[in-house]
Amino acid sequence: MQRIDNKNFNLNNFLLTLLSKGRYCFTLNEIRNISKLSDKAIHQALYRAKKSNKIAQIRQEFYVIIPPEFYDRKMIPPYLFIDDMMKFLNKTYYVSMFSAASMLGAGHQQPMLFQLIIEPPALRNIKKEHLEIHFFIKKQIDINYIVKKKTKAGYINVSSVELTILDLILYHHRIGGIGRNLPILEELLEDADVEKIHEIAIRHNLKTSFQRLGFISDVLLGYKEVSDFIYKHLNKTKKIPLSLLHPAKGKLDKKWKIIVNTEVEL
Repeated sequence: MQRIDNKNFNLNNFLLTLLSKGRYCFTLNEIRNISKLSDKAIHQALYRAKKSNKIAQIRQEFYVIIPPEFYDRKMIPPYLFIDDMMKFLNKTYYVSMFSAASMLGAGHQQPMLFQLIIEPPALRNIKKEHLEIHFFIKKQIDINYIVKKKTKAGYINVSSVELTILDLILYHHRIGGIGRNLPILEELLEDADVEKIHEIAIRHNLKTSFQRLGFISDVLLGYKEVSDFIYKHLNKTKKIPLSLLHPAKGKLDKKWKIIVNTEVEL
């Protein structure tokens, strides 16, 4: 954007210009670069805009624009700014678990809770009055299993159906447990390619998640075709608990070597 002087810079016009270009966010440095305003004057303008719910600050120096259709929520859906924010933070990411399932047409995820997988180092979760973003660490993100989903603001990275399934199991103890995931897993498995699930599990050492999925698809969901494939491709399994939220005590499923240590109902 062209640099302009103090008299000609107007924050409201700046926000409208961004919205007209399909952008829902901006950084403090952008304003610094296009105006000659002092930092004090910039922060005063931003404060007034925040008080009138025209913008919201998500992280230090990163803001989102709240258009009239979102005034009641006082926040915009994260998918409208998440890609820009992660570029601002210089972080590789993808939308995962419940948030990914929602974007893939499964489940009924609350729109203001977003779950992201990122590479190290860790980021603090974002918790605002009308927004939560939870970050989960994965040592390395494999772009081969990431899909691009188009939004009004551009494209965002979303886990594939198969990766979403494995992540729901891998992180189950941090997102409410196996039982909470079960209805979404049932929907996702209808469209999943079990060979791709196996491929991801092998490439990223997710054998225990693959094993749990075998038990879930067989005993809890009755997806025989999926469970038969998994059972055929499981090698040298060890006894593991179904849930990491509870002590490893319970009845052993001898076929899957799963210790059933929690009650799960669909």
